Amino acid sequence: MRRERLQRFAPTLAVVLVGLLAGLSLGSGLLVLRHFKADATATSRLYSGVFGGLNDPRPGAEAEALLRLGAQVRALGLPLVVTDRSGRVTAAANLPFAAPLDDPRVKKYAARLDRWNPPIVDEMIGTVHYGPLPAQRNLTALAILQGLTIAVMVAVAIFAYRSAMAAQRDRLWVAMAREAAHQMGTPLMSLQGWIERVRSRPGSPPGLAEHLAADADRLDRVAQRFERIGNPAKREPVALGALGGRVAGYFEHRLPRRANPIELRLEAPGMGPMVVGDAVLLEWTLEALVKNAIDALQGRAGTIILRVGAEQGMGEIRVIDDGPGVPREIRRSLFEPGITTKPGGWGIGLALARRVVEDAHRGTLMLEPSEKGASFVIRLPLAETA
Repeated sequence: MRRERLQRFAPTLAVVLVGLLAGLSLGSGLLVLRHFKADATATSRLYSGVFGGLNDPRPGAEAEALLRLGAQVRALGLPLVVTDRSGRVTAAANLPFAAPLDDPRVKKYAARLDRWNPPIVDEMIGTVHYGPLPAQRNLTALAILQGLTIAVMVAVAIFAYRSAMAAQRDRLWVAMAREAAHQMGTPLMSLQGWIERVRSRPGSPPGLAEHLAADADRLDRVAQRFERIGNPAKREPVALGALGGRVAGYFEHRLPRRANPIELRLEAPGMGPMVVGDAVLLEWTLEALVKNAIDALQGRAGTIILRVGAEQGMGEIRVIDDGPGVPREIRRSLFEPGITTKPGGWGIGLALARRVVEDAHRGTLMLEPSEKGASFVIRLPLAETA
C-alpha cells in the first residue's frame, strides 16, 4: 500500500520540487544581483570616504575618515577582528556575541574567521581577521538547498522510473495470466467430453468420472480466476471463517497421509468475521498461500494452520507452517514477480496474491517475523468499517 501511495503522489511531488528549484534559482539570482549592487555602492562609499579624508585640509580629517570607514564596515555586517603583533585584540566589529576585547572568545572567533578568509597583515595596523558578508552566507545556504533539491528530484526520478518498470512487469504478468486462462479453455472442453465418455462406458471404475469431473471443474474455476485478473473486484460480504473452511476442505483430501504426513488445521471463531470483497479472488489468494506452505513442507512432515480472527477493525487470516521458513536474502523482494524458492517455479503466486489483497481489497498481505517456519497474514477491512 505504501508503495502504491508513493507512486500516486510521485508526479505531484516532482512538480512541487521543480517549482521549488525554479523559485530557488530565481531567488538566488535576485539575491546575487542585489548583493553586487549593494557591494558596488558600499565600495564606492568606502573609496569616497578614504579619498575625501586624505584630501581634506582640515586638521583631524584623516581620523574622521577612519571613523566613518569603521562605521561603514559595521553597517555592512562584515565580522572583523584586529590583533597586534603579540596577538592581543585591539579592535573588533560585528561579533556574534557581546564581549570585551580581552575575552578569550574573541581570539577563538578570530581563528574561525581565518578559516573563511586568509588574514591581512599590515605593519601599521597589525593582523586583520575578517569573515564573510551576510549575503555570502545566504548564497552558500541557497547553493546547499539547491543541491539538496536536485538530489531529491533525482531520487524521485529514479523512484518513478523503477515504479514504471514495476508497473510494466505487472502488466506483463497480468497479460500472461489472462492468456494462460484463455489457452486452458480448449483442453478443458476436450476433458469434459472425455469424462462423459468414461461415465457412459460400462465397466469403468466406480466414482472415477465424478473425481475427474471435480478436477475438471476445479481447473475451470482456476481459469476463470486468471481471467478476472486486471478486472474490478466484486464488492460483496465475505465470511472469513467460511472462506477458510472451504479452502481447508479442498486441501483435506489432497494432503500426504502416509509418508511425511501434513496436517491442515483451521482455527476460526465460527463463520466470521465479515469483510467486503470478492470471494473468488480471496479464496484463490488463500489457496495460493496454503499451496506455498505445502510446497515448503515438501519431503517432511508438518502442520499448516489457518487462523482466522479480527483486530483493530481488520479481519485477519494467517497461514502458518512449521517448515524451513523463507530465506532471509529474498524476504524483502518475496512479493515481486519472478521471485521464487522452488525449482522451476514462476514466482507469480505471491505477486498476484498481494495484488488481489492490496490493489483490489485495500488490505495488506505480509510475511510476519517468526522463530520457526513462515507466517503469512492477510488483513482486510471489516464490513462495518469498509
